[in-house]
Amino acid sequence: MTNEEKEKVIRPPMEDIVSGRVFRPHRRFKYKMWVAIIMLPVVLFVFGLVMWLPISYLVILDEGLGFIGYQLYLQQWLWPVLFWYWIINFIWMIPAAMLVPAYYNTFRYSVISEKGITMPEVFTRRGLITTTERHVPFRTITNISSTAGVLDKLLGIGSVEIETAGSSVRSSGQPGPEEKIEGIVFYEELRDFILRELRKFRAPYATGTEIVMPEEEPVPDLDDSLQDDILRTLRDMRDLLSSIDSKLLEGEKKKNE
Repeated sequence: MTNEEKEKVIRPPMEDIVSGRVFRPHRRFKYKMWVAIIMLPVVLFVFGLVMWLPISYLVILDEGLGFIGYQLYLQQWLWPVLFWYWIINFIWMIPAAMLVPAYYNTFRYSVISEKGITMPEVFTRRGLITTTERHVPFRTITNISSTAGVLDKLLGIGSVEIETAGSSVRSSGQPGPEEKIEGIVFYEELRDFILRELRKFRAPYATGTEIVMPEEEPVPDLDDSLQDDILRTLRDMRDLLSSIDSKLLEGEKKKNE
């Protein structure tokens, strides 16, 4: 263990993870979802006003109605637009806010087995109507990073993002991590813990956005299975053919001399 790992302070919640228990996001993650529900219509509202008011003012001036005409226009349309905008948004905001606790309770994460033996995968589970369970094998993980946005920092939480060798693009087509462990208070400690376990599994691994190329083993460890025997035989044949080719080349060189 390096000095950096010895000095790393692991907060109490990490003890549950190291002991092999399934863990969940912190309850502050619910607050983040509630704030996001409120912020979405507020941001759209501000953006709409910024676009609508200047454009409508220019249109009114172009028609020669002047500033008084613009005031009459606002009196006629501003309050009805604001009223119906918020009524429409409340129709979906209130049910969405009520469903947040139920959605939060569906989140499950796991990194180690119950016996304390490192699992060869990271497990995540989420979803209210459609439940999604994902198993990310250690052998496919290429990058690990921790993120915390402005709202995350205010709430004291963050996420661990996991990227794999076979999928650097999400199902939506946008670039992003294969899986995220969200709403964790001890996200940096969790990232370092997964990284240490990955280094035990196969080195090297890195954090951040570095591209990681795992070292090729002489023979893959497949627990003495049939595939393992076949691969060993094929590699022995390859080595034998290589040695024969090198001997033939040496013989030809001697003849030419």
